Amino acid sequence: MQPVILKVTNRIIERSRATRQGYLARMYALRDQDPHRGTLSCGNLAHGFAACQPGDKDALKLMNRANVAIVSAYNDMLSAHQPYHRFPDIIREAAHGMGSVAQFAGGTPAMCDGVTQGQPGMELSLFSRDTIAMSTAVALSHNMFDAITLLGICDKIVPGLLIGALSFGHLPTILIPAGPMPSGLPNKEKQRVRQLYAEGKIGRDELLEAESASYHSPGTCTFYGTANSNQMLVEFMGLHLPGAAFIHPDTPLRDALTRSATEQVIRLSRPQGGKLGLADMVDEKAIVNALVALLVTGGSTNHTIHWIAIARAAGILIDWNDYAELSSAVPSLTRIYPNGQEDINAFHEAGGTPFLIQELLNAGYLHEDVQTVMGPGLDQYTRMPALGGEGLEWQAASRDSLRPDVLSSVARPFAPDGGLKVLEGNLGRGVIKVSAVAPEHHCVEAPAVVFDDQNELKAAFEAGDLDRDCVVVVRFQGPKANGMPELHKLTPYLGVLQDRGFRVGLVTDGRMSGASGKVPAAIHVYPEALEGGPLARVQNGDVIRIDADGSQLSVQLDDATLASRVCAKKDLAGQHQGYGRELFGWMRRDAGNPEQGASVFWGHEG
Repeated sequence: MQPVILKVTNRIIERSRATRQGYLARMYALRDQDPHRGTLSCGNLAHGFAACQPGDKDALKLMNRANVAIVSAYNDMLSAHQPYHRFPDIIREAAHGMGSVAQFAGGTPAMCDGVTQGQPGMELSLFSRDTIAMSTAVALSHNMFDAITLLGICDKIVPGLLIGALSFGHLPTILIPAGPMPSGLPNKEKQRVRQLYAEGKIGRDELLEAESASYHSPGTCTFYGTANSNQMLVEFMGLHLPGAAFIHPDTPLRDALTRSATEQVIRLSRPQGGKLGLADMVDEKAIVNALVALLVTGGSTNHTIHWIAIARAAGILIDWNDYAELSSAVPSLTRIYPNGQEDINAFHEAGGTPFLIQELLNAGYLHEDVQTVMGPGLDQYTRMPALGGEGLEWQAASRDSLRPDVLSSVARPFAPDGGLKVLEGNLGRGVIKVSAVAPEHHCVEAPAVVFDDQNELKAAFEAGDLDRDCVVVVRFQGPKANGMPELHKLTPYLGVLQDRGFRVGLVTDGRMSGASGKVPAAIHVYPEALEGGPLARVQNGDVIRIDADGSQLSVQLDDATLASRVCAKKDLAGQHQGYGRELFGWMRRDAGNPEQGASVFWGHEG
């Protein structure tokens, strides 16, 4: 093992000792009651299978048959989740083939950040994760189940499903992906059209045509944002079938993987003699493997929040220093948009997760000795699924990348580190991802232009007020202020300014999404402005320094001057009402800071 990987892992184990032991004790106590269906009264059980077919009722009366919970984030508006409408029938059929039963336990909400970018609904996005966790717990609360299938892909959805399922960590659990859509309009062309629109050189019709050619069919969006980062990290944790993440939806191979995943989770169940649950698989080593996957691929910055919350749900305590130290030691091995021009389909065709896991295992960057849904050992994930004459079969990963421009080797990395940095200084603490930022832009020092609302930036851009070197500050965007929306809407404007030759950067207590790209952006900054953080004291013209290589985020003011300034105030009432936002006031009040996972569950700890 690489020394830094071991060092960070051991530090996490020691830091988490008490919370992890407490979590496992709760899970083992629940396991001792298995099967929970056997503890139900006759009335309870009758309610639980009243709508079942006679054969399923007979099976559920027996305690040696598994009942598989289906928890799904299906809806037919999200392209990534629309394919899930077929999955429950496939899962039920596979369960019947194993002499078991599958019941649709519950659905969870699933919103699309692509639809809500720059809209009021985006202010519900972060909190939808904890809402999904709670709805997953409600779905599983009936104690009817011996195993869990989780159907989800996108941004807050996979983290929410995992957080909820970890409360039932005594049960074996498998995540079943649906796969990406085929490649559409090339990403470089999409980016060009967006910037032309931002400059007013083309109209809405041309922009909509380009966007529709990019996002054009069922399946996950093909750029490497939060949704595809979810799939990458989950596979590295051994919670998918090997190589399952990026197989296209509605294909025979995808259906075969769904059937096989159902059969495998049944084999892991207590009625089939299984002894391990999700709690045993999501341990400190699995979490470190997920972080390595994030860093080696330049994945979504959202996971500097979400994976902290997932780990905490399993009693594991991680922080941004862990990310930064791992990032310093982990090479960059992929070039997937926005960190390159090719998409997730090109990555999969180049060798995908099996090749990447093989490379990292051989070089000592991953823990092999973990429990997975396939059994002990991550080496099982160096295989790619395929359909053969007898159905699903597994083929060894390619020894060499089939697209070295998209997926490289440890011997020939694209960069020596993972490109994620923690920034700290008199403006607070935040993160920056530089895997898509040119080295000459890693450090920006320029006068501040301060906005209290993201919509103000467009008007300033169109008026020409930003045609200069500047660090744009967008504040009052933290979890307690307005739910910490993604500010991806700002990307084309900032990109145009940089292309015009200006030195430009962004500092915000909001998020910048998994699609953050070539402009240096200090994000997730806390203490947030609403709580009197230093960003609330910044004024137009103050010189701000973003230094990714030096891990610095500062304003060129002495401590006394900065402290003497009155904090800016913003009337947020308009962002707390309408579009359902009034229902989430308690979440805004109780949310922890980003380095705590911005969660309402652990917002008052530590």
